[in-house]
Amino acid sequence: MRHGRAGFKLGRLTAHRWAMFRNLLVALFRHERIMTTEAKAKAMRGLADQMVTLAKRDTLHARRQVLTMVPDPAVVKKLFDTIVARFGDRHGGYTRIIKAGTRPGDRAPVVILELVDRPDVPKEKGKKDAKAERASRGDSAGAGAAKGRRKKAAAAAS
Repeated sequence: MRHGRAGFKLGRLTAHRWAMFRNLLVALFRHERIMTTEAKAKAMRGLADQMVTLAKRDTLHARRQVLTMVPDPAVVKKLFDTIVARFGDRHGGYTRIIKAGTRPGDRAPVVILELVDRPDVPKEKGKKDAKAERASRGDSAGAGAAKGRRKKAAAAAS
């Protein structure tokens, strides 16, 4: 039974755990989307929602409370000015967790933690063209290399 086992310890001491949460909160509100392990994301989403709820109050006291958990004044300003404006009519549920596979090193489940009403950023078209060009060059280079290997094999056989 799990009686009295609430909360996420994440195998860290208390000070280390809170420092990690602060760093993740700063990254989340700065970039509005981060990749982390599933356990860290689930442990942090409640804190992120709490910071947005505090920011919706828009008082000096709320700003100071947010500054204790998000120790970057520029990020706090962004949270109070731009991020909260998107969540005016929403009552909770400000974050979303999307599964993104496993980490190659230790097979830990990795997720994307993002803010729900994040504006979509259009992808650059230049990258797609560069990939297509690289693929076509790779095909022709592969064919040329195969011809060269055949000539060498034929010369070695005779």
